[in-house]
Amino acid sequence: MAEPTGDEPSEPQLRFEKRGPIAQITLNRPHRGNALTPTMHDAISGIWQEVRDDGAIRVVIVTGAGDRHFCLGADLEAVAETGKVSSGSGPLVDEVRWSPRVNRVWKPVIAAVNGLVVGAGLHFVVDADLVIAADTAAFMDTHVNVGMVGAVENIGLAKRLPLGTALRMTLMGSAYRLPAARAHALGLVDEVTTPDHLMEAAEEMATVIAKNSPQAMALSQQAIWGSLEMGYTEATEYGWALVRAHWSHPDFTEGPRAFVERREPNWTVDGAPG
Repeated sequence: MAEPTGDEPSEPQLRFEKRGPIAQITLNRPHRGNALTPTMHDAISGIWQEVRDDGAIRVVIVTGAGDRHFCLGADLEAVAETGKVSSGSGPLVDEVRWSPRVNRVWKPVIAAVNGLVVGAGLHFVVDADLVIAADTAAFMDTHVNVGMVGAVENIGLAKRLPLGTALRMTLMGSAYRLPAARAHALGLVDEVTTPDHLMEAAEEMATVIAKNSPQAMALSQQAIWGSLEMGYTEATEYGWALVRAHWSHPDFTEGPRAFVERREPNWTVDGAPG
């Protein structure tokens, strides 16, 4: 867990909870709009490693504390004090480890967007597998307003939104907010619900997902996310290779057998049924 903040000494900056096969990560600085700090960066990288290595965890929900903000991006007070947003100047995989993809986590991740998302908070949205948002939520990018380059999160936006909308958010900054309903229409958000139903809807979605073969889901994720970086022919060959690789996994025979026997499958996790 992260160290507590100075102005809220009793509260951790991140909460990490496990409920059966479902884990939940909560950005927990509602008094600061759940803005991100360097301490949180190191802590969340450790959390993602635990998620990746713990076979009992099948799916993850990421959300923000409170009902106003999912995440307002980097805490600019910390940036102003240090003059940087990262501890070094190395490759992305070494310096920016907020999201599951950078941490090589191949388990389904649901972003439950409870309020406004700004700047670096978009990491959690664009790299989530599924995005469910309260109808009061909105999305905004303010990098250029504060003299920063909108790049990593913005490239993710351009993968999930029409190019013009991604550029509108990037170049207009705080002058443009993308409402949840419009984000849903354009494909950034997969489901919109009321604020009081948000976490219940995310839990319902996670519960359904958690029943599926972990290995089959991991390889399916890799096929789809990997296709974004390839041409069509290369992507389908990569997908076919993943399909063939799964033939030797116990889940490949357990799934059809359970279906025929009309029972719940006993999926294999880390080499052992469980």
